[in-house]
Amino acid sequence: MNVAIVGLGGSYSDYISARVASQEFDEVWGINCIGAIIHVDKTFMMDPVSRFLDTENAGSQTGVARRFLKENKKPIVTCQLDKRVKQLELFPLKEVATELGFCYFNNTVAYAVAYAIWSKATKICLYGIDYTYKNVSMAESGRACVEFWCAIAVSKGIKIEVAHRSTLLDTNVPDNEKLYGYHRLDDPLVQTVQNGSLLISRQSEIEPPEPVESDPIIFGRHDHV
Repeated sequence: MNVAIVGLGGSYSDYISARVASQEFDEVWGINCIGAIIHVDKTFMMDPVSRFLDTENAGSQTGVARRFLKENKKPIVTCQLDKRVKQLELFPLKEVATELGFCYFNNTVAYAVAYAIWSKATKICLYGIDYTYKNVSMAESGRACVEFWCAIAVSKGIKIEVAHRSTLLDTNVPDNEKLYGYHRLDDPLVQTVQNGSLLISRQSEIEPPEPVESDPIIFGRHDHV
């Protein structure tokens, strides 16, 4: 099973690009209210829905959350059932933690990744799961927990793919800066993947990609698709 997990971070736009490029997924799982924007097969909303229905402490997401909970017809995985929302399903916490051997969950995305592992996914694609942003000093908590579960997935032979704009797993870091220490050398060591195999080479040994010629993009009178 090839699963896309889509959050509300900026790199969710890579999911749109992937679908435009005809990339297919067996299932698309949304985090919180992303299902109000894109089609999802399942939503993970690990806060009790009473947080959104009865309080204002979700800030600007409160309105869209209430509308989503009212209009959505797909399953919503959460921590507590509420008679006002019929689509709710309890997260199988005991089963997941017992089978996988860990109970480390400090954010909703971590639950979704663990659920995908428990559901025997073969590939997990993460979009909009960012936590930190370039030139922004503030960060959302939870990145380490999600990366922990990504490592568990990899250890079980599950392929992990992260949106190229995302900071998760340092995906958006330039190749010649990813290996700390080595990035300071005059000829840095660079990791690359060729035919599915991980290679580490000197930057000078890597042939640069051939430039791609393209027509200029014109906005306004003509579409640029």
